[in-house]
Amino acid sequence: MNFKKTTLALALLTGATLAAGAASAQQAAYPAKPVRLIVPFAPGGTADIIGRVFAAQLGTELGATVVVENKAGAGGSIGTRYVADAAPDGYILLLASSSTHGTNPAVYKSLTYDAVQDFTAITQLVTVPGVLSVTKDFPATDLNALIAASKANPDKFTYASSGAGGLGNLAMELMKSMTGAKLMHIAYRGAGPAFTDVISGQVSMIWEPVPASLPYIKGGQIRPIAIAADARSPELPDTPTFKEAGLPRYEANAWNGLLAPKGLPDDVKKTLHDAAVKALNAPDVKAKMASLGGTVVAGSSEAFQQVIASDVKKWKNVAADANIQLDQ
Repeated sequence: MNFKKTTLALALLTGATLAAGAASAQQAAYPAKPVRLIVPFAPGGTADIIGRVFAAQLGTELGATVVVENKAGAGGSIGTRYVADAAPDGYILLLASSSTHGTNPAVYKSLTYDAVQDFTAITQLVTVPGVLSVTKDFPATDLNALIAASKANPDKFTYASSGAGGLGNLAMELMKSMTGAKLMHIAYRGAGPAFTDVISGQVSMIWEPVPASLPYIKGGQIRPIAIAADARSPELPDTPTFKEAGLPRYEANAWNGLLAPKGLPDDVKKTLHDAAVKALNAPDVKAKMASLGGTVVAGSSEAFQQVIASDVKKWKNVAADANIQLDQ
C-alpha cells in the first residue's frame, strides 16, 4: 500500500514538474506568433506614422512580426476599447495617446474604458510639443500681447481646434484659465479644415502639435507664438516656449505610448518593455521621431502609468472648469 502511495506521489510530482516546465517553456517562447499593434486612429496621421516606425523596429527587437492595425473611430475610443477587451497575453497591444488616455476620459460622459485601470503600461514612446500659431496679420507678436489684446476685445479673437474636447481645445482652455484670456472656441472636424480657416484669416489662431503645424509655419501661412515644451524645438528655434513667454507652469503636450490589456504577465511585460526601449533608442527610430517633432522617452512602466494618471486628472479639471462634456 505504501509502495503504491509512493509511486502515485512520484507520478504526481513528476507530472507537476513536467507541467511547470512546459508552462515555463511556453512563457519563455514569447512571442511565438505575430504581435498586433492597434493604432486607434486612421492611417496617415502622426500617430499612425509613429506607430509604424516603432512597430518595425519593435519586431526586430522581439524577433517577431509586429503588424499595425488601424481601428479608428470615436476619438480613438473604438480601438482602445478593443485592446482593453483583448486577452492579456502580449499579442494585442495599443498605441495609446494623450487623447485616448488624457482628454477622452476628461470630456466623455460615458467612456467605454477606464484609462487608468483597464491597461498595463509598458512605456511612453514619445512626446510631441504643441505650438500656438496665429494668422499672418494677427496684431500681437508675442504671447503677452496676444493675451492683452484678447482681454481688451473679449471674444473678438477666436481659436480653432480639430475637435471639441480634443487636446487643442483643452490646451487652449488651460491657457485661458491661467491667463484670463478672452478667446472664443470654434471646433472643426479635423485639423485640416481648422488650419484652412486660420490660414484664410477667418479664425485667429490654433494650438496643434508641431508636426501638423510645421508645414504651414514653414510656408509662411501662419505665425508661431509659443511652443509647449521644456526647450525650444530644433524645427522652430526662434519660437519661445510658454515658460519663456511668461507661463512657467503651463504644460500641455501630445504623446504616444505602448499599452497592453490589464493583467499582462510580468515576464511578458518585461520582454515588451526591454524590446520597446531598445527599439526607441535605435538611431534610425530616434531620427525619424525627431523629424516628426517628437522626443523619445522610453522610460519605465511605472513612470508611464504616472503620466496617464496625471494627464487624466489634469484634463478632467480643465474640462470641468470650462464646462466641456460630450456624448460619444
